[in-house]
Amino acid sequence: MPRHPRPSPRASAPRRHRGFTLVEVMVALLIMAVLTTMAWQGIDGLMRAREGAERSGEVALRLGTVMAQWEQDLTQIQQSNAAPGLKFDGASLRMTRRGPGGIQLVVWTLQEGTWYRWAAPPVTRIQDLQEWWIRSQQWAAIRGDALKMLEQVETQQVYFFRGNAWSNAQSTGDVEQPPSPPPDGGGGTQIGGENEALPTGVRLVLKLPTGLLTRDLLVRPSQ
Repeated sequence: MPRHPRPSPRASAPRRHRGFTLVEVMVALLIMAVLTTMAWQGIDGLMRAREGAERSGEVALRLGTVMAQWEQDLTQIQQSNAAPGLKFDGASLRMTRRGPGGIQLVVWTLQEGTWYRWAAPPVTRIQDLQEWWIRSQQWAAIRGDALKMLEQVETQQVYFFRGNAWSNAQSTGDVEQPPSPPPDGGGGTQIGGENEALPTGVRLVLKLPTGLLTRDLLVRPSQ
């Protein structure tokens, strides 16, 4: 009777599935962590770029709105024998402009790094206009009603174009005889002495965190 060969124990034992070692698991986790970090950095960079673009857009829109108001005030300047049409003292630019209800005093001033705009109510009497002018010289008296136009403004410089050249706005200009007084009623001499002729143009230079903002504007007195 033939004898069959006996199978070896190694051949008959079931084959075991080899698992991951601790080192392989740690390496896989490290690779996953690196990939996750790279992905998060990419997403974070995109979000920061988007936020930066939105902030830049908001700043540009804000600057455009502020400069539009600045130009509107200057294009409506009204000379009178009650107060100077345009006066700069180094910190504040005061102007008298024609409004729907009379003459209005407007002040653009730099206070503690913030550029403000303050406007008095329109008046029709010389005495009222002069009273507002005197009051506007005290920042504490008008601060509560002043509007914040721009923040983080380091310096404000104003130049007037006179005699075919730009000059310091605080220098004395030519004296002219003002037209008939627009406000009715009241009396007295003009605040600030003799009536100076308006400059041909006004240059505004603001130092902002992003650089210098320069704006030139032709002065066209309101008739």
